[in-house]
Formats: sequence, C-alpha cells, structure tokens
Amino acid sequence: MSTVPPLYQHLVDDASMFPPGNLPLEEAVAAHHSHLQSAHADLVGTFVCTDDNLMKVAAAASTPLRVSVVVSGGAGGIEPVVRWGDRSKDVVVAGVEVRLRDEDDLSRNALRVVRACDDCLDEEAAYVEIGMEGAWERALDVVADAGYHAKLRTGGLDAHLFPSSQQVAAFITACLDREVPFKCTAGLHNAVRHTADGFEHQGFLNVLLATRASLDGAPRDELVQLLDSRDGDALAARARELSEDQAAGTRRWFTSYGSCSIEEPVTDLKSLGLM
Repeated sequence: MSTVPPLYQHLVDDASMFPPGNLPLEEAVAAHHSHLQSAHADLVGTFVCTDDNLMKVAAAASTPLRVSVVVSGGAGGIEPVVRWGDRSKDVVVAGVEVRLRDEDDLSRNALRVVRACDDCLDEEAAYVEIGMEGAWERALDVVADAGYHAKLRTGGLDAHLFPSSQQVAAFITACLDREVPFKCTAGLHNAVRHTADGFEHQGFLNVLLATRASLDGAPRDELVQLLDSRDGDALAARARELSEDQAAGTRRWFTSYGSCSIEEPVTDLKSLGLM
C-alpha cells in the first residue's frame, strides 16, 4: 500500500534543474532516480527538462525516465521533441510544455501551438502556458477547443511572476468552466501559503483545496479565502475530510505542479500529518 494518499500521488513534477534549485543535470537525474526508489515515490511525477537538455538527460538516465519537456522554440519546437522521444530508449516524453509568446493576439499564438500539437502528439500531454495578461481567456478557449491542458506560472525570480490569489482563483475557475486540466509551475514548493524572500508564495495544498471548492460550486471569494489561508492545520483538516472520489476529481483537473524541490513538499506533508 502506498504511503502517499491519492490526493498527492504524482503531484510533484521534478524540476530540480530549474531556478532557484539549479541542480546540475547529472545530479538532478540521479536524485530523481533516488526519489523513485524512496518511500515517497508515489508523490513524484515526471522529470522536467528543457528541449535543449533532453538528449543529455537521456544519456544520464540509468533507467528510462518519464519526462515533461519545456519547449523553448515555440510551436516549431514541439515536433522535433516528440519525434526524438519516439526514437529514444532512455526517455519517455510524457508531455510538452509551451509558453505563449508575448503577442497582441494570444489566441493566434495559441492556435499555432495547438495545430503543431495536432500534427505530432499521440499519447503525450500538452500544457500551454497562457499567462494572466491581455486576452488570456480567449487563448484558453483555443486550448479548450483543442482538448489540451493549461499551465499557470505561480512564481519565479521576480515579483511580477507571482500571481495574486484573485488571479489564481480566476484561472482555476476559467479552466474548470472550460473543462481544461491544468498544472502549475514555480513558487509552489511548500504546502501552505507563505512569504519568502519578499515574495508571496501560493501553497500547493491551498490550490488543491481551492480547486475542490470550485468543483463543488463555491463562489470566487471563497476560493480566494482558501488561497490566502496560512492556517496549515485547518487546511490539513479540510484535506483529510475529502473522500477518495473527491480527491480523484480534484486531481483530474489540477494534474501536477513543477517544483525544484521534492524534499520540501515531502517534509510539509509529513509535518501536517498528511503523509
């Protein structure tokens, strides 16, 4: 029996090579293999790398790795990643992640990305990072119509990369209204909302519970309250009350998040009595 409850299984994608972790590639791959052999293995999702590092990750892997590849070249970079993954014995490209470029018409950019995905994806997932500026909901419409996933950046190295609770609530609601699964990236190292290095970090437990509340029909202001909560004990108690069906329903839509640390979410879940 897994030591990881269903609500958290395969929740944390291993983005240890990305800032602020910046773990060297060989160390990151070795650490990922170790996580997959640990007691918390079922918490761990895919290994996240860039398209520039994909071949190096394959060379460093001791056993085949499931990877999610951040495509740096826009829509034109998707097919080369997928085709190379199809030929590799060392990695399985489980998904691609593409950020929409800053344009006046995000939906046009989104259309180029989904058309590129249509041309080459089979079982791979596609996560389109839309952002929260401009006509982002029209771009989300394009992603929804194509049946792909969305991605929300929840942190980084600058304050403007940390969305407010109102923005996160709006994103969750918009995705669920359109039946679009989503993942998050950056800033969600810890379970509960907190302040660190001058930045307001969302907590992954807050986001999980806000997603569940939205599915249950809660108004937007209730989602914001959940996202703003810093009461770890109260959040943990609410999480423990969820049934397996409720947990599965939550994770159907909030699929995972990328973190440069696996140890921090493990520590937090244990300290809250959730794992």
